[in-house]
Amino acid sequence: MKLLSVKEFRDSATKALKSKEPLIIMRRGEVAGIFFPTPLESVPFELKKDIFISLTDSIKKKLQTHGVKEEEVLEDFERYRKTRRRR
Repeated sequence: MKLLSVKEFRDSATKALKSKEPLIIMRRGEVAGIFFPTPLESVPFELKKDIFISLTDSIKKKLQTHGVKEEEVLEDFERYRKTRRRR
């Protein structure tokens, strides 16, 4: 397992993501993220489920913190899709 600071990860992300060993990304001495280089099919369903729940909870908290409603995000996304098609 390899430890990288956020800066080191940012500066060498492409190389780091090609790594065959797990990476722990640290920010100010705390874990900011973990990367496991494995095909998605081999990740156990329960782990995928736990990751999904954790990410959606995190997004929900950030939206609430900024006073943004889910409907606003969906409307914004739809507006973006419509403008993207016109290009």
